[in-house]
Amino acid sequence: MCGIVGIIGASPVAPRLIEGLKRLEYRGYDSAGLATLDGGTIQRRRAKGKIAALEERLREEPIQGTTGIGHTRWATHGMPNEANAHPHANENVAVVHNGIIENFHELREDLLAKGHVFTSDTDTEVVVHLISQEIAEGTNDPIEATRRALGRLEGAFALGILLLDRPDVLIAARQGSPLALGHGDGEMFLGSDALALAPMTQRITYLEDGDWAVLTKEGATIRDLSGQTVSRPEQLSSLSGAMIGKGGHRHFMAKEIFEQPQVIGDTLSAMFNPTARTITLPDLPFDPATVPRITMIACGTASLAGMVGKYWLERHAGIPVDWDLASEFRYREPVMTEGGLAVFISQSGETADTLAALRYCKQQGQYCLGIVNAPESTIAREAHAVLPTLAGPEIGVASTKAFTTQLVVLACLTIALGKARGALDHETEARLSGALTEVPSRAAEVLNHDERIRAIAEETFVPARDVLYLGRGTSYPLALEGALKLKEISYIHAEGYAAGEMKHGPIALIDEHVPVVVIAPSDDLFEKTASNVQEVVARGGKAVVFADDAGVGRLKDLALETIALPAVDPFVAPILYAIPVQLLAYHTAVAKGTDVDQPRNLAKAVTVE
Repeated sequence: MCGIVGIIGASPVAPRLIEGLKRLEYRGYDSAGLATLDGGTIQRRRAKGKIAALEERLREEPIQGTTGIGHTRWATHGMPNEANAHPHANENVAVVHNGIIENFHELREDLLAKGHVFTSDTDTEVVVHLISQEIAEGTNDPIEATRRALGRLEGAFALGILLLDRPDVLIAARQGSPLALGHGDGEMFLGSDALALAPMTQRITYLEDGDWAVLTKEGATIRDLSGQTVSRPEQLSSLSGAMIGKGGHRHFMAKEIFEQPQVIGDTLSAMFNPTARTITLPDLPFDPATVPRITMIACGTASLAGMVGKYWLERHAGIPVDWDLASEFRYREPVMTEGGLAVFISQSGETADTLAALRYCKQQGQYCLGIVNAPESTIAREAHAVLPTLAGPEIGVASTKAFTTQLVVLACLTIALGKARGALDHETEARLSGALTEVPSRAAEVLNHDERIRAIAEETFVPARDVLYLGRGTSYPLALEGALKLKEISYIHAEGYAAGEMKHGPIALIDEHVPVVVIAPSDDLFEKTASNVQEVVARGGKAVVFADDAGVGRLKDLALETIALPAVDPFVAPILYAIPVQLLAYHTAVAKGTDVDQPRNLAKAVTVE
């Protein structure tokens, strides 16, 4: 959600700002812009739409300058147009901003009364005028004026600020929204995340809430809002500029789907001991054998991984599990069991609602465990312990490989807790662990169905206006995930249901125009799912069934289409069956001509509520 990049150096920065913004496209945006300090003036270029439109504008009206800031905006306050695009600026100050200034209404009214003229509908523009007002009221030092202005802001924000009267500095500030500083040789960088800065530097410092920094070509001084200097560690990022190519695929999403056998294996290998054939977790700050209750908390696709985890942990580890959407969790003020474990799942590790829930749980005395794909993220830093997913950078907005690696981590957590609590005997532990080790190769087999799934998508799903997904047990969260994927990138209305709930409402929607995707691995609920397929067909529905050979044998004469997946232990079926529903959504979206990697209105990292 929005992206920031900034550079203070010795050479013209506009081309590198553009490259940095391109690396932030995955976050989702609807306008872009940049500003530089050049010859005693602030130069600014903005454009509605994609970065290509901004590049065209720069070809027509190039700008110079060795200090600059850039931004990709995802509209919150005000329509997506050039007037509302960042950077916002007047003759003295230019600002880029991620987040929401919650008290901007009262600040704006106060500034209007003092004669300031606003040219946008955004909350961000108040920052420009607030700094200018502080300067006008006699704060001779523009940096001190900026500090005073920052102290009046409420809400979540990451800011990059240019000051005309201090062309030797670039200001950064963080409250709630992530922000990283990059260290170079004779230059410094600013970015929403390390990925934006990867081609320029791997030496990264992450600002913490309340920090603001003054960057010069030689380095950075970080202070808190009282003005006291604080120290933040410099880290070496593992990201590189080569990690976000499409690898010969048409879209990032396709590349990331096909990377799953590899990243599932990488994630599993970090926790699986091949000699003992057991799962080994890192040291944890709690005793797994005595955890009385688990609360599973996440948003979107990550929450559906958590729902699968609930099924697994209750069945195989014997632990009661509450499953919550992070956006709802803390508002109901839940009563939490003393000594409980709260698990937070997030691809970015910066999801605002999930992070707020983590802080609530810490206040309630819970042990907090993060499952994240970004080991330097805020959730990773604030949780008591972290189980990383090793998916690598995920650029496509619709999560794919992050989801399946989250499932792998949750499966390993289930086995480890089940063993620690005595809920799993040695034989069952070995069976579940062995089933996990087969998943990478079985996932590669699933990808062999790519062309067949593409044909089904084009023939059956592209013409559809509504699609239903059905599943039972751990396949129910997959039905929800399949529907979410289709909605996200193809814009076809889709809903996922527990198959046993079909007669309680959704069956009214089924006719010959409605494809119904049925996820039916050979588990102890297969016969009940097969009955639901019969009910779908009896109403004229177009049943598309994902099952193994045995299941396909039972249903091929009923269903419109069947795809035979490898036979696996039901425990690991959710990891495997996630892949065909991803492919189905992907090929439907491609055939419909939508922007697969950057679907409308969506953002990769949702860092505000």
